[in-house]
Amino acid sequence: MPVISNPYEFVQDDLYVDLKPYIGHLLYLKCEGFNFARSVKLKAAREIVASLEANGAITPGSVLIESTSGNMGVAIAMIAASKGLPFVCVTDPRCNPVTRRIIEVLGADVRVVDEPDQNGGYLGSRLQYVREACAADPRYVWLNQYASPANWQAHYRLTGPAIDRQFPDLSVLFIGGGTAGTLMGCARYFRSRRHPPLIVAVDSVGSVAFGGPPGTRRIPGLGSGVPVPRLDTRYIDDVVMVAEADTIRTCRKLAAHGFLFGGSTGTVVYAATSWLGAHDRGRRLKAVALAPDLGEPYLDSIYHDAWVQAHYPIDPGVAWEATPERAPTTVGADR
Repeated sequence: MPVISNPYEFVQDDLYVDLKPYIGHLLYLKCEGFNFARSVKLKAAREIVASLEANGAITPGSVLIESTSGNMGVAIAMIAASKGLPFVCVTDPRCNPVTRRIIEVLGADVRVVDEPDQNGGYLGSRLQYVREACAADPRYVWLNQYASPANWQAHYRLTGPAIDRQFPDLSVLFIGGGTAGTLMGCARYFRSRRHPPLIVAVDSVGSVAFGGPPGTRRIPGLGSGVPVPRLDTRYIDDVVMVAEADTIRTCRKLAAHGFLFGGSTGTVVYAATSWLGAHDRGRRLKAVALAPDLGEPYLDSIYHDAWVQAHYPIDPGVAWEATPERAPTTVGADR
């Protein structure tokens, strides 16, 4: 077991859940939440901060600032606390109360932007707040997870190779969109392999990242209300859009088997299950789906019956298997 001095030094990169007993397909869930930041965002946050320190952008008098709906805020707050740097976390009302409390406990100054942008979401408004804050105070250093190349480079260097070592004969890889850091890092890595797997991106209905119409999204994590600067669809073979109701069903189905995962993980698992159901009739494809987060921050939302019933006209106990009536939207074609 490793011995560490700083919380950001520990990254668990080799834990998978075999989902075949539950769905019948060779689907392995790569668990990225077993670190001190509790999500895959630790890798990107660590790489971005290191790159800014290396080029002299972060100095002892700097104030870190970032726009985030949750998990990246926890990762940065943890790193900032470890390094003795102040951190301003710019979020919105969709941020889970538990997540916000964790960020505050770690010493960050949480600013909530509650004015929606032109697409009805909050990302555009959050980004505008950050730009204005940086213009007003030269101490502020914007990490900018949306545009920083260090975001995807972290996954090109770590996540992609880790999956490749475990599954050298991988057929399909499912990864959530979000800021596209994990997606593009892994996609670029596997494109360099002789026999790369299919790369299937996963996004939430209502996100505009892949050109779809904007819509209301209540579950933080995946999805974007503005175009994603680092997204390059040339590296992607297919895209699956998932409704939030199916995200909730999937999370609860996983929890019924003892696996408490977060909203982004539920979205990716539902997409993978549905895609394999349509494309893997012989059940011979070997697939990996990336699980970005764990479920504790969602106890007051997707795992709370009153919250679910207030926002979604569904039976949250329904199993996650896709049916023809509610199969997710698929964009793109097989390689």
